[in-house]
Amino acid sequence: MACCDHDIHEEDLKVKSFRNILWIVFVINLLMFIVEFGTAFFANSVSLQADALDFLADSMTYGVTLLVLGSSLRMRASVAMLKGLSMGVLGIWIFARTFWNASEAIVPLAGVMGTVGLIALIANVVSALLLYKFRGGDSNMQSIWLCSRNDAIGNVAIIIAASGVFAMDSGWPDFIVAMLMATLSTIASFQIIRQASSELKTA
Repeated sequence: MACCDHDIHEEDLKVKSFRNILWIVFVINLLMFIVEFGTAFFANSVSLQADALDFLADSMTYGVTLLVLGSSLRMRASVAMLKGLSMGVLGIWIFARTFWNASEAIVPLAGVMGTVGLIALIANVVSALLLYKFRGGDSNMQSIWLCSRNDAIGNVAIIIAASGVFAMDSGWPDFIVAMLMATLSTIASFQIIRQASSELKTA
């Protein structure tokens, strides 16, 4: 009985720790959405636009997760399923927006891309490091970790693309990175949906 009580106590501490970290990354992502959204359209960068919306989606995800944290496995898996589906929709939107910018031959502002991309990278690396120890949890925790990891990878690619746009005076580096971000979002969507479906079956 004492062993069971110890396990329950350990689980409670883990949930409490996860909740505190979620509040921090929630604020980081919400602030970054405001900053990046204000500059993304000005820069005419589809990868920055996608990243800004991704920050918004992540902050909404963290907020919803805070509401269901500590709830039943079925509830948490259901929320993870919604997050997986939303990431898939985001991926499709990025593909469509990239096609539009490419067809219009839009050349983004490289300096703005690089600067905002660097700021976003710092924000996402901090978030990913804070969430790293929770990457092996349930589908809900895993989805949070995958979001931050993919965002950090995408920001590195945005910085590289900004250099390409500056050197080539072409929007194609921006388009290629946007396609990469769409692909990462789609793959993560399938991973989260698969695990959430498994948890819903056993809940």
